[in-house]
Amino acid sequence: MRVFVLIFNARTENEGIHTIREGDRNKILMFESEDDATRFALMLEAQDFPSPTPEPIDAEEIKEFCESAGYEWEIIPENSNLVVTPPELNVEKTDWQEDAQKEDTVEDTFPLNQQPLEEPELSDSELEKMRRKLEGLL
Repeated sequence: MRVFVLIFNARTENEGIHTIREGDRNKILMFESEDDATRFALMLEAQDFPSPTPEPIDAEEIKEFCESAGYEWEIIPENSNLVVTPPELNVEKTDWQEDAQKEDTVEDTFPLNQQPLEEPELSDSELEKMRRKLEGLL
């Protein structure tokens, strides 16, 4: 089964996968719908989080990754009544940023290497326009 996960710096040497921290465990959200993954990515951006990209991947591949990394996973069904919203708190430095230190906060990312973040692809005005659209949806 194909699902969508959120990737930061997709298709670069500095990729990181989005996780949500629950206690001392990290959980990867697997969206059945690309639209749902995109909406969640926009909500993250509205909270001043780096811009993630919904990427299709085989669900079994993500489950194997989670088991090897000690992560949890959750499938977000398409057209479900389940409303997924990002937690209020984000980490200030992610694991995949250079000189990152582990934070005891709600959101995290899995480090694929330790390269500095690239500049955002969207301008401030474009981000503000997306924020207004998102606020209109809420």
